[in-house]
Amino acid sequence: MAHDQSDDAAPERDADVPLTVLTWAGLGIAALDATVQPLPLGLVGGALVVAYLAGGVPPLRSALSDLWQRRTLNIDLLMVVAALAAAGVGAALEGAVLLALFSVSGTLEHRAMGKARRAVEALMQLRPETALRLADGEVREVPVAELVPGDQVILRPGARVPVDGRIVEGTGHLDESTITGESEPRLKAPGASVHEATVNLDGILTVEVTRGLAESTVAQMIRLVTEAQAMKAPSERFSDWFGQRYTIAVLAGAVLAFAVLLGLGWTLDDALYRAATLLVAASPCAVVISVPAAILSALSASARGGVLFKGGAALERLADVKTFAFDKTGTLTTGQAEVTGILALQGDEDAFLALVAGLEAQSEHPIAGALRRAAEARGVIPIAVRDVTSNPSEGISGVDALGPIWAGNARMRERMGATLPPDLQAMADGSETLIFAGRGDRLLGAVTVADDLRPTARAGLAALKAGGVARILMMTGDRAPVAARIGAALGLKESEIESGLLPADKVTLVDAAAKRGAVAFVGDGVNDAAALARADVGVAMGVAGSEVALQAADVALMADDLGRLAAAHALARRTRAIIRQNLTFAIGAMLVLVTGGLFFNLPLPLAVVGHEGGTLLVVLNGLRLLADPIRRPA
Repeated sequence: MAHDQSDDAAPERDADVPLTVLTWAGLGIAALDATVQPLPLGLVGGALVVAYLAGGVPPLRSALSDLWQRRTLNIDLLMVVAALAAAGVGAALEGAVLLALFSVSGTLEHRAMGKARRAVEALMQLRPETALRLADGEVREVPVAELVPGDQVILRPGARVPVDGRIVEGTGHLDESTITGESEPRLKAPGASVHEATVNLDGILTVEVTRGLAESTVAQMIRLVTEAQAMKAPSERFSDWFGQRYTIAVLAGAVLAFAVLLGLGWTLDDALYRAATLLVAASPCAVVISVPAAILSALSASARGGVLFKGGAALERLADVKTFAFDKTGTLTTGQAEVTGILALQGDEDAFLALVAGLEAQSEHPIAGALRRAAEARGVIPIAVRDVTSNPSEGISGVDALGPIWAGNARMRERMGATLPPDLQAMADGSETLIFAGRGDRLLGAVTVADDLRPTARAGLAALKAGGVARILMMTGDRAPVAARIGAALGLKESEIESGLLPADKVTLVDAAAKRGAVAFVGDGVNDAAALARADVGVAMGVAGSEVALQAADVALMADDLGRLAAAHALARRTRAIIRQNLTFAIGAMLVLVTGGLFFNLPLPLAVVGHEGGTLLVVLNGLRLLADPIRRPA
């Protein structure tokens, strides 16, 4: 990279504009003397000294700091050495031109890269500083930092949510575009979660704080994006590796060229001038800045669009993905399953539902939620169940007043030794999810549950295919008829639907698909952890407010919108294309300049313009990603 982009360089970034102005002022006086009107020698000499100090000391400090602290040679050193060499052979004006262009290039680069950082830091500005806390029947305005879980705050129309919480009273629409990227307001009722920095559009809401400021959704987003920007992608690591070694090669090559030219009979001044020109022409600034300029811009744009990447490596891997594997429940479907049928083999339906709902009361599975809602709608009180144990991809078991009970799918029924009676055969052959319940090998009844397709699912999968994805797979532990119903609604082929799977089966299928190319697995970030880990890219969706889900995947979609996934994949592909454009241009320009310096009489000022101009162009090309369509609300 041509200039230091670390936080340690912040003071220099604050001073870069005044120093650049001083450098150009000194250059302007010297140029006026050389081209228009001779000026007093003392004035011209002083102007050149100012130009050299203002333009040369900051990069020299950066170079010496890197050499002393990190034992690395900074590209800035090449520029300073070239300028001093030019001054040493009586071409001080050309050296001042180099430092002036180098200085303005650095200033523009800092401002441009700062734009990418500010796109993320703008999230901080969305946080309200105060909140209306309700305590002892009184409402008082307090700093948001004082809020703790359990506090209640009042949200008036137009107010931003101060911290993550859940609604305990009131109903209203919230604009969540700052977090999820969704443009349509969401209707929120008591019990619904709300996220910091979203906007209450109407209604007066009472919200109970669930997480403090330090653990809020925005805090997690900022932390993850900051970490992502610090985690280098493979291409970034290569450009750093290349830049360090190439810098050494350029210094050695310039010294060698100087020695060879002297040996060929060139004068000291001419040999030193040509060596300085080669230093500038061969400097790899544009090559080194090509990748981070694009990666940082893409990470910032995606964060504002409701998609978080765990670093540039995840972004690069997503661009290579040709196969997407999806978990069904809660990913391609809404996860808000509803009970469609109840058949009790002994006793009435309400008693059977009370038993099943009591068993599922301690489960977070979407089907468990459907059973609890059905019981509540019928006014059925779930029975008390203790010692509840979850059996992944099978069901759940526990103990009530009469002894051990269980509820689960056909695998669990078969493991318990319960036979399927004729009364349940029709339900078992249907296309809805079937949950059995029993005691030991005695079947008590069954419940059918249906889960609707997510509204964005079909369009999201179509967008992925239009974006170059070769294969889409749906994986589910559900029965084949259920999977076929959802798959048909999504337009999937029979060969793209995998049903009746255990967690280990999903890992095996992902592993098999990975042999044909990069694979992304899309789930909820909590379940199917093994498949997420095995995939080249693990994607968790709908994770706003879920710390576990944010940490579980390489890519996190803040909203339950598969269109965001297609947008993220398109962004990754565009980023890869821009990186290739930048590297092709930077290396090509460098080869042209080096050829001109070696075999033609390339003037030092022209080498400077070509070098600094190329660096600035690749930075601006990378910054185009800040305006990527992913930032526009869905």
